Amino acid sequence: MISQVLDSQIPTFAQNQSTQGVTIEWLGHSAFLFTSNGVRVLSNPFSPIGCTANFRSPEVQADLVTISSRLLDEGAAAGLPNNPQLMVEAGVYDLKGIEFQGIKTFHDRNQGRRFGDNLVWKWTQGGVRILHLGGIASPIGIEQKILMGTPDVALIPIGGTAKTYNPQEAMEAIKILNPKIMIPTQYLTTGADKGKCELVGVEEFLKLAKEAEMNVQTLSGNKLTIKPQDLPPKGTLIRVFNEQNLLVS
Repeated sequence: MISQVLDSQIPTFAQNQSTQGVTIEWLGHSAFLFTSNGVRVLSNPFSPIGCTANFRSPEVQADLVTISSRLLDEGAAAGLPNNPQLMVEAGVYDLKGIEFQGIKTFHDRNQGRRFGDNLVWKWTQGGVRILHLGGIASPIGIEQKILMGTPDVALIPIGGTAKTYNPQEAMEAIKILNPKIMIPTQYLTTGADKGKCELVGVEEFLKLAKEAEMNVQTLSGNKLTIKPQDLPPKGTLIRVFNEQNLLVS
């Protein structure tokens, strides 16, 4: 059973002992650490300013790092310990026995003319298909959908502004991608300097998800483990992390 993901209303599925699964640890905003089989993948490290002002800097031990953009809230990779391998351009990379694909989208609704490109990262780790949409703001086209496929876990921004999806656009992305689990990212939290952060909170998105009769759960912590055999056979689970133990004291 995956930790803190499935509740008593979701059936337990046949165990596959050969598949370890992946542990997903939220570090704030759109920064996550994915760990499985001894490989640690860090996504979108940030500088603690603006919407991330009160979060601890995500300077964690990692082997590989995916970057969605060079903006400070998604691409602050300088000074990371362990000298990890960085992936900052679109394309296919085969590293540590994992194939990563960076898919070009836009960080605004104007073909990238305001905030440039955004990279969506796709890979499979621990038998779980992961799709991290970074700070996407552009619609998902047919060709992009083919490249993205149908993920087990999709990490989708929901906080709005000119740079990322708003709650309604995030819901549309869920309809297109049909992930088994969706984790919202890039929204207003208690870790923000509210005077310097224009994002909306998670509440409007959760209201839309509940109206669509999705299974919504707010977790008590910032980490969960997902195994392929525990994923639901249909529908999308919405799982929201808690930021309280990520904040500077």
